[in-house]
Amino acid sequence: MASLVDSVMGLLGPIAGPLANQMGESPDTVQRGLQGGAAAILSGLAARADEPGFLSQIFGLITNPANSDAAVSALTSNPSAPGGSPLSELASRFLPAIFGSRLSGVTDAIGQFSGVGASKAGALLSMAAPLVLGGLGRFVRDNSVSASGFASSLKSEAPKLQSLLPAGLSSLFAGVPAAVSAIPAKAAATTNRWLWPVVILAALLLSALWFFNRAKAPVSDAVQTASNAGSSAMSALGEFFKTKLPDGVELNIPQFGIENKLLTFIQDSSKPVDDTTWFNFDRLLFDTGKATLQPSSDEQLNNIAEILKAYPNVHVKLGGYTDNTGNPAANQALSEARAKSVMDSLVSKGIDPSRLASEGYGDQYPVGDNATEEGRAKNRRIALRVTQK
Repeated sequence: MASLVDSVMGLLGPIAGPLANQMGESPDTVQRGLQGGAAAILSGLAARADEPGFLSQIFGLITNPANSDAAVSALTSNPSAPGGSPLSELASRFLPAIFGSRLSGVTDAIGQFSGVGASKAGALLSMAAPLVLGGLGRFVRDNSVSASGFASSLKSEAPKLQSLLPAGLSSLFAGVPAAVSAIPAKAAATTNRWLWPVVILAALLLSALWFFNRAKAPVSDAVQTASNAGSSAMSALGEFFKTKLPDGVELNIPQFGIENKLLTFIQDSSKPVDDTTWFNFDRLLFDTGKATLQPSSDEQLNNIAEILKAYPNVHVKLGGYTDNTGNPAANQALSEARAKSVMDSLVSKGIDPSRLASEGYGDQYPVGDNATEEGRAKNRRIALRVTQK
């Protein structure tokens, strides 16, 4: 039987050249990013291979008759082919379905692995997704693999992926949460069986190319993401552990994440409230150039809300920040909108608005070097400061 991993990786080469031209990067850089993204996706699928509901949806997607070699070849040879469909939103749920709240860390690791910035790393991961689906479809068809055989192949080839994974992701996939369902059943059932996988793949490819071009605009470059200011990969957050709050609520949080830092500060009576102690969110995602929080951000926001409920005397302020590229006024406005969006989310989760405040600081108070992509990524952040405890 042919290798599942080889079936996927074999699709990456043809698209690397055209994408490199679009991105202004070398083909080797793009190939490396696609390979790291594909390995991460396959590892995420392998980690959930024992979940029948999840795997059945993925298997149904890749075995649709429209997902043929001809369709895959057309997409890989012409990544800028027109496309678009309401199902593009459906396709955008594929990666959060696999990685849940770890998507930001996966993207950061791919950026470091391939040597590109956060925005291009995210687009490369999005580009890898349809290619993985196409490669898996080819593997299943060529080898007449059943659903159970597909799950077994994923698990058996997981060790092979270790050498292909970006640094910091090798231990990530032992407990990937099922944050959202992969494919809404209603949409899958009502769409033309011969067209919808091709439309999904084309929409993803077109969206990623639009993403590269849009990255030249001031706001996108300046505040592409305000998620993780201090961590370049999820591994930097340490192991997740369970902790019980005073009101009995149990949280599952990372050792070095904002939740544990905030709890430690609140519980330490020797730590006074001041104007300089800020804690950076590490698992928030926003829509590009907008203040709209993505669903994967809910895990961390729910945790923060539970902490505030358990400590009713605590008040906090939320700050939004950007790097120094692009239009300062636009960056300032977006930083304010994103900080308020986080505050509004906490209010919607039951926190009294009188306990919260928000402010946007634009490119003020950098924590990284704006002359480097890594530094700019650190500066694009949302942070929290305790104002009363």
